[in-house]
Amino acid sequence: MEVILLEHIEKLGKLGEKVNVKNGYARNYLLPRKKALRATEANLAVYEKQKAELEARNKQLREEADKLANSLKGFSAVLIRQAAETGQLYGSVTIRDIAAAIKEAGFAVERRQINLEKTIKDLGVYQVKLNLHPEVAQTILINVARTDDEAQKQAKAYSAE
Repeated sequence: MEVILLEHIEKLGKLGEKVNVKNGYARNYLLPRKKALRATEANLAVYEKQKAELEARNKQLREEADKLANSLKGFSAVLIRQAAETGQLYGSVTIRDIAAAIKEAGFAVERRQINLEKTIKDLGVYQVKLNLHPEVAQTILINVARTDDEAQKQAKAYSAE
């Protein structure tokens, strides 16, 4: 199905581009969330009327994401968890835990913006990518330790690398 994108979507296209996507992706994700319009003559005319408004909205969202990315630069969170002697956690650290730690620090980041390739199951310092906007990303550090002292040692060892 050919659609017109109403916002920049990573790995698909930029605002205003006509792209071909699978029917299910368009029907179940892009169209209901108003991220795209079907590429018909009528919708093309509607898009042309809204183009300036959509570009202004996208620019505003990108500026807000840039501000948040700059404030998160160098951010690290310490998560205290129980673990075995081998360093393996009893449980795991998930996106929900990371989002709670970021929110506790006073930043407004949603869970869907956190890109964690796999859950964290061992002690250590991990880099986590935040997708704040399709064009803006920031990397933060998550320090998983048993105690605050251990977290400080891990942070020093990580910064020395």
